Amino acid sequence: MSSSNKRIVILGGGTAGWIAANLMATHWQQQGFEITLVESPDIGIIGVGEGSTPPLRGFMTAIGVQESEWMYECGATYKVGITFKDWSTKPGFSHYFHPFVSQPDEFTAPAFFYNSFLRRKGINLEGHPDHFFLATELARQKLAPVAPDNFPFEINYGYHFDSALLGKFLARVAARKGVKYQQATVNEVVLDGQGNIDYLKSAEGQIIKADFYVDSTGFRSQLLQQALKVPFISCADSLFNDSAVVFPTPQTDNVEVQTIATALKNGWAWTIPLTHRVGNGYVYSARFCSKNDAETEFRQHLGLLDADVEARHLQFKVGRAAEHWAKNCLAVGLSQGFIEPLEATALDMVQETVVRFIEAYNRGNFTDQHRAEFNHRISTRFDAVRDYIVCHYRITSRTDTEYWIENGRNEKISPSLRAILASWVAGKNITDELEKQKLDAYFPNVSWNCLLTGKGLYPLQEQLVQGNEMANKYDVAKLQKFIQGCALNFKPHREQLAVLAQAAPELATL
Repeated sequence: MSSSNKRIVILGGGTAGWIAANLMATHWQQQGFEITLVESPDIGIIGVGEGSTPPLRGFMTAIGVQESEWMYECGATYKVGITFKDWSTKPGFSHYFHPFVSQPDEFTAPAFFYNSFLRRKGINLEGHPDHFFLATELARQKLAPVAPDNFPFEINYGYHFDSALLGKFLARVAARKGVKYQQATVNEVVLDGQGNIDYLKSAEGQIIKADFYVDSTGFRSQLLQQALKVPFISCADSLFNDSAVVFPTPQTDNVEVQTIATALKNGWAWTIPLTHRVGNGYVYSARFCSKNDAETEFRQHLGLLDADVEARHLQFKVGRAAEHWAKNCLAVGLSQGFIEPLEATALDMVQETVVRFIEAYNRGNFTDQHRAEFNHRISTRFDAVRDYIVCHYRITSRTDTEYWIENGRNEKISPSLRAILASWVAGKNITDELEKQKLDAYFPNVSWNCLLTGKGLYPLQEQLVQGNEMANKYDVAKLQKFIQGCALNFKPHREQLAVLAQAAPELATL
């Protein structure tokens, strides 16, 4: 594709397709790019991924959208982290909170690292992560993470949202940026003599031609995997879950500011609060549990065994494409891969893929000069996320079902994860291992430490000894007072959501 030919077709909508459309239009609309999103009226979206990590804020800023413009319309709420319930049977560690870390934590996180390190050495110090981070307190009190102007620290947070509504909103934003929209069901992909995609042909007989194509067709991966035959690398040997059952429940007045991930017999259940409903899903392995048994267990978990609520069943494959950019095609979202929804990384991966593609394409003057480097970078990110999620299962202490037993003794883990766990068990500072592997850019040191400490990977309580004055370097009670003092600056979640709702009628022209 030369700099004078700039036609891009994105096949497939959904959140991934519209994120790609908006980022590409934002970066290239002044350079004469013609961007068209083609969507089939007959193919729906999966639409159950309703949580994000903090980078979604950066995406909204990049495309020029404020929270007051989109959150109310998309049923969005704030998210400061994830509570993990019943993943561990270790006394005192039946649950823990994985926080989005913010600037105030710079004052308290050193105590967490210090205490947890010495506790692994056998000294009886408070090492549970829930005592050391502001986000944990915001979640406990259900406070929105929007700081007043006079609060001198940056606060990190993500969102929960209705993915179908977000897709529709982003479609309108993209239209304002000049992105064209076409409805067509593509049933044929024609390649040229060099193996590139020449054109698409619809069931209605339309010819859709571009210089570059973006595959956002979900698990079908119609362009990348089907037409271009890019291999799929499965992670099923280390991540067993391949199915889900989902349904909504009514929202209460006191809306949570966190996702809750509760371990069940053959997987885990999410609870995601939106303004108009609560999203619920049970992610499980069909190898260990039937579809009907999963739904029954899930209904019991929610207290809806006899309720007239229709469940929706989904299947998915876990893994990634061997290449994310092949020939003249870039895959985004589920068409490039999926590492299950446990840490809500899917949209972050879409953003990272599109932003890094734009950088590589610009740097190569709209050629594939940097394609190999780009593919390596995105694949490395996928694999790092995979390892972090695999770790949740590998370090489990649950043995109540065959599912958890098999996860706990699964040896099909990567050398990278094996090295991290070996470092932890040996009582070393895993920061050194994370830096050596350059993993801190994907899940930071704090996240790894929260995961490993939160599930109670410590010596048994009876093995611990009292520390001396040097070991008791930090007063946890004083740290808690500081955290609670910081929390006084934040409004209740429901009040902040009401502010967004009041601003919404002014945005009718959007």
